[in-house]
Amino acid sequence: MAEILIVEDDENIAKMISITLSMEGHSFDVCYDGLTAEKMIGQKAYDVILLDIMLPGQSGFELLSKIKPENGAVIFLTALQDVSDKVKGLKLGAEDYIVKPFEPIELLARIEVVLRRQNKAGTVFRYGDIEADESKHTVTKGGQPVTLTPKEFELLIFFMRHKGIALTREKILYGVWGYQFMGETRTVDAHVQQIRKKLSLQNSIVTIPKVGYRLEAGDSL
Repeated sequence: MAEILIVEDDENIAKMISITLSMEGHSFDVCYDGLTAEKMIGQKAYDVILLDIMLPGQSGFELLSKIKPENGAVIFLTALQDVSDKVKGLKLGAEDYIVKPFEPIELLARIEVVLRRQNKAGTVFRYGDIEADESKHTVTKGGQPVTLTPKEFELLIFFMRHKGIALTREKILYGVWGYQFMGETRTVDAHVQQIRKKLSLQNSIVTIPKVGYRLEAGDSL
């Protein structure tokens, strides 16, 4: 899981974000002004920095100009909705820009996308005799190659990243198809059936009635 810094001057919003990150197993620190955030970033490397723009001490825009790539990937969380503000934030180097109010599941999906983007070397995931190489975009089972569509591959990686965790269909849609995907949840069911069939995971990806699916935690990644 990731190390995340929450920079948010509204304590209620900061608490909501903290609870959301805790549910996903992320570690996090919280601060409420730009100057304190600058000091914390100088003392510790983060994977992701969730940064408000309108902050006491110095704005998120000012702080972002001082953040180096090795300090962490920045996602703006702000009430500023103007396109010009979004363009400014992205041009300054932010990885993403989320307008308040937002749904917790959207935040988690955006964080996951940024983390995948930062992991340029890719990761090799293993589950039983299945091996999925994220950088090569290849899957083998028992040493034999298995052909998956791009979305089937992304879905497999998503399950492997969340092994042992109950995943709602909505969360899977956000995480694999993107938060703007408007398809019905039947899309998830169809893709699950395909990777179950292709990789003989019928007994490993279990259906949770009225919720979604879970990849059983019995085999190691």
